[in-house]
Amino acid sequence: QVQLVESGGGLVQTGGSLRLSCAASGSGFSTNIMGWYRQVPGKQRELVAVSTSDGNTNYADSVKDRFLFSRDNAKNTILLQMNNLKPEDTAVYYCYANVRMGPFKYNYWGQGTQVTVSA
Repeated sequence: QVQLVESGGGLVQTGGSLRLSCAASGSGFSTNIMGWYRQVPGKQRELVAVSTSDGNTNYADSVKDRFLFSRDNAKNTILLQMNNLKPEDTAVYYCYANVRMGPFKYNYWGQGTQVTVSA
């Protein structure tokens, strides 16, 4: 079993910054894809940024040049530095990991952390 523990959400004014972190814990696994998604009530969960284990990172167009994703494979940890935040960034942010355990791959989600950007 793998657990994803997130931290770093909160309330910030437009133009402000927040940093989210997520750590994967457990035993007998390796991480493949790790990333962040977000969801607002009534809408589908959407990709924010995801990275493969070899470092290829994809960002949503809406966050490019404002958000910076980083990953520490040795610690199974990812960070999302969010700058120049806008009200439309308000959402619950979820950490995601696709992990390998033996011959199998599994998807895991964190519990979510609220990010609120006030106008």
